[in-house]
Amino acid sequence: MPSSEWCLVPKGQAEVKEQGMVASALGVRRKMMMMSPQKPPAALWQPIKIFACSQLTSLVRRATLKESQRTPKYEKVHNFKVHTFRGPHWCEYCANFMWGLIAQGVKCADCGLNVHKQCSRVVPDDCKPDLKHVKKVFSCDLTTLVKAHDAQRPMVVDMCIREIEERGLKSEGLYRISGFSELIEDVKLAFDRDGEKADISVNTYEDINVITGALKLYFRDLPIPLITYDAYPRFLEAAKLTDADERLEALHEALKLLPPAHCETLRYLMAHLKKVTQNEKDNLMNAENLGIVFGPTLMRAPDLDAMTALNDVRYQRQLVELLIRNEDVLF
Repeated sequence: MPSSEWCLVPKGQAEVKEQGMVASALGVRRKMMMMSPQKPPAALWQPIKIFACSQLTSLVRRATLKESQRTPKYEKVHNFKVHTFRGPHWCEYCANFMWGLIAQGVKCADCGLNVHKQCSRVVPDDCKPDLKHVKKVFSCDLTTLVKAHDAQRPMVVDMCIREIEERGLKSEGLYRISGFSELIEDVKLAFDRDGEKADISVNTYEDINVITGALKLYFRDLPIPLITYDAYPRFLEAAKLTDADERLEALHEALKLLPPAHCETLRYLMAHLKKVTQNEKDNLMNAENLGIVFGPTLMRAPDLDAMTALNDVRYQRQLVELLIRNEDVLF
């Protein structure tokens, strides 16, 4: 969109109400044309200048956050490891024989693709993990787990949140109070062993805090945090902005850096935490309290010294609080 654009608006309607400005500034022009099919005398018109997005009102800027694609296309890279094959093997990329007695090539630990070491450098990032190669749920790369199960989100996130919303939204201190660590570890082992068949019902775990503890543990155990190391600096910069609209726009841009599986899981989690805050009267958990709990759980500073990482905790809390409060706008 150019930095500025002129259009004609009737004098009596020069001050357009914010609720009439949706989607984009150009929508105003279309709306005015529909309201006035026949152009009135020139004396009844006056020019107004429609400024670029950074100049728009708060309502329009918030509305436009949802319009563009949040995340780029993303393919999973192969997890190649040096491998010694038993018997003759052919490279699945170039179809040539793999020579040698030991370490003839590399094998993807997630999908089982066998290729020459030199071929691994040019293989497309099209890994499609196979469940027979993905042996666990916790501590497994989020995208690997999602692709292996052909799902939008990790099943542990779906199952835990479903259980919490069914019987725990009004539980006092939800997510703040921790369940017994032995039982939380038991839930972890159940998911690693049984996957989607894991039993986390009230008959097995009566204390809902065990389920919330398992969900938090899942996010803490991710090898790449839900808010990835690559996106971490941009999210932190956004949290430090003081202008509310600039902060939302910066968060919107930061979300584009997340892989689709991470972004979708974050969206689902924030929608759930929003429901938790809507039951604050009973559970005593507002967005600020949840930010304290989930800030260090969802994001970790990449290779920072202890003092810098400690200073970042404050912004991590604020960031999660912002994501919860603006969940309906950002996702």
